[in-house]
Amino acid sequence: MTPIELSNAATAPERFRRPLRICLLSYRSAPFGGGQGIYVRYLSKALTEAGHEVDVVSGEPYPHLVDGVRLIKLPGLNLFENGLHSLRPRHLRSWANIVEWCSKLSGGFAEPYAFGRRAAAFLKEHGAKYDLVHDNQSLAWGLLDIQKQGLPLLVTIHHPIQHDLKLALEAARNAWQRLLVRRWHSFLGMQTRVVRQLQHITTVSECSRQDIVEAFSIDAERVRVIPCGIDTEVFRPLPEIERKPRQLLATVSADQPLKGLHYLLYALRDLRAEFPDLSLTVVGKPKPGGATERLVRRLGLGNELQFVHGISTAELVRLYAETTLAVVPSLYEGFGLPAGEALSCGTPLVSTNAGALPEVVGDAALSVEPGSSRALQAAIRRLLLDEGLRTELSRAGRARIEERFSWAVTAQQLCEFYHDILLQHDEPADIEADPELAHANS
Repeated sequence: MTPIELSNAATAPERFRRPLRICLLSYRSAPFGGGQGIYVRYLSKALTEAGHEVDVVSGEPYPHLVDGVRLIKLPGLNLFENGLHSLRPRHLRSWANIVEWCSKLSGGFAEPYAFGRRAAAFLKEHGAKYDLVHDNQSLAWGLLDIQKQGLPLLVTIHHPIQHDLKLALEAARNAWQRLLVRRWHSFLGMQTRVVRQLQHITTVSECSRQDIVEAFSIDAERVRVIPCGIDTEVFRPLPEIERKPRQLLATVSADQPLKGLHYLLYALRDLRAEFPDLSLTVVGKPKPGGATERLVRRLGLGNELQFVHGISTAELVRLYAETTLAVVPSLYEGFGLPAGEALSCGTPLVSTNAGALPEVVGDAALSVEPGSSRALQAAIRRLLLDEGLRTELSRAGRARIEERFSWAVTAQQLCEFYHDILLQHDEPADIEADPELAHANS
């Protein structure tokens, strides 16, 4: 299907300018464990502030949402937190549960597939309550069922997971680990076939669009770029907090090779020869006995390295305020929310130029090539020794985010896309909220 061009809002029929009821799907939305949970929280907030009514339909772990956004829970087995022994006889009444459990038992990842089935069943019963459905990268078979139901559907692809697979295979130490990596990523076959049949796709950066086109063999015109936003009211400088000397901060998924933490750990070890009081706080949780923990022991990093997780947004903003500089060592980013959040907080930043990061940081950070601990070491050293440069980057970073990235602008662009999509469907009926749909949002 040929995609539509961006329409002028003034030309759309008035019936499409009214507030919309939007169903935002997210197969897992951990509030502190990655960009998808952040995307769901702030997008739903921005859409609500723009006057629309938003229900977030999510699998576990559930997001933390702002007041005014309803959370509708579609519980699965959540085996990555509950473990395989959590299966109960009642779970066997659901085919989605059976597939999810069997896949985990054999080293696979079936959460997107299972959530897609649950979401399609939910919308078969309740879809008429919504003007439009917006999926947050589940890319499951169930999306095609939703599309066939005639519901207007938009799908966000943050970046193709083929990049994760490539880097995970490169990091694998033997043939057995490579086999496990391929088994884990076996859902990519489903995603590829689903993406090729989707009618409306958006992504968060020009880099991601190019990668999506290559990974899924689709035309670039089918993908519209609408960047993520940064909540500049939340992620803001706190001038009343004094920055600690010799303190680094990184917000990463600790055991994902894609995030490049290992290169930063090597840089930290080498930098401490010149700066013995240098320390690093990582907002992320390493797997017990995983590659990151093993590397920390091998490098002899002790009290100078701290991992924190499950912290509130306010605590994260405070960390940005008190740290000397932040580091984004990623080998690839489809957008790079941690980089944008650091800049918005006025925190001097060292970032790789991997993926879409140059689109986010521009010249408001020191940028280095990915996959080099020496490059990270040199850039961090330069900033540690140059207070004037840190001050300059702090001001430039905040100004860049305020000027170019805002959730209000993101919501406006998405709403224009929503209205374009609705113009291809029949006029939506007047809809009243169903108070029985949602769990209370706590």
